Amino acid sequence: MNLIDILNPKCICSPLQATDKQGVINELVDVLAECGQVSDADSLKDAVWTREQTRTTGIGHGLAIPHGKCSSMKGLAIAIGKPAEPIDFEAIDSQPVQLIVLLASPPDKTSDHIQALAHISRLINDANFREEIYKADSPEMIYELIKAQAS
Repeated sequence: MNLIDILNPKCICSPLQATDKQGVINELVDVLAECGQVSDADSLKDAVWTREQTRTTGIGHGLAIPHGKCSSMKGLAIAIGKPAEPIDFEAIDSQPVQLIVLLASPPDKTSDHIQALAHISRLINDANFREEIYKADSPEMIYELIKAQAS
């Protein structure tokens, strides 16, 4: 799986306007809706927020991967947000997050959903990539860094 194949450059927000966990999720879902990736933004917001209440998606190293499945999704989609200042996402390492990658998929795409989650996690485990993406100051830079990793 190549993340660049499912990432629309218009679905990258830097900086995010929201400053809290639920606000970030809502803002990123709205971006997916604006790009035509989801037909019912409210149902996706509910799905992602419900999942987030079960267990934090702040996985450490400054990354959160909120995710959810929703029947109003046309296919697998990603929205990426970089907050102006790191925010508390109740991450497992208790550190604030510097990058949020929201992943959404239809209910019947479980395998693709899991593969995408794993791929995002592997990218962030690369310390050099992590350092570069956290320094990126525009949606274009974030997209190009991910594109370079994918090739």
